[in-house]
Amino acid sequence: MSNLPLDGTPLASSPLTRAVLEIDEYTAGLGWDQPVRLFALVDTDELRTQEPELAGQLGLADDGGPAGGALTPIEQDELPAGLPLDEFLGTIAWPDAVTGCALTLERLMLPPSAEDSLPTGLSPEELSAWVARHPDRQEVRMTVGVLRDGARESALRLREKDAASEVLTGSDLVPGLAEALAATFTG
Repeated sequence: MSNLPLDGTPLASSPLTRAVLEIDEYTAGLGWDQPVRLFALVDTDELRTQEPELAGQLGLADDGGPAGGALTPIEQDELPAGLPLDEFLGTIAWPDAVTGCALTLERLMLPPSAEDSLPTGLSPEELSAWVARHPDRQEVRMTVGVLRDGARESALRLREKDAASEVLTGSDLVPGLAEALAATFTG
């Protein structure tokens, strides 16, 4: 028995998981080799109440769309070119209306077995080049979301298994990025 609905997207139990999977699916529709994308997560019911015109533009009218604790992702402006991600995240201060945030980015990753062949003393640029040439590298899209209350969720999509039914989810898949996103609420 499959745990997938008819459209093939994974079932999600929490509003944060649903939001992260919605962002993953949106980004997947744009294709690979995309820039980093940042999203504010807002309570859908509050958005309908406080910003009815925006909610209508987003298709969240009272008679349609998710309800009951749902989160609406709102994509933010493109990240500044040339600014490292960690430095950029350190500049963010979210308004109170933002319940959480999420970020999606693509990276190359290696299996744990590749650590044995890792050369020592490489600069960050040399390490990136080494990983890019490694025969066991995998391209992965990571979508990580956090809430003000500390909840976390991640979705990982491998380029070679680029299907909604192959997306991995879990709260601790990308802990460093989740910590960095959570820090945007403690500033």
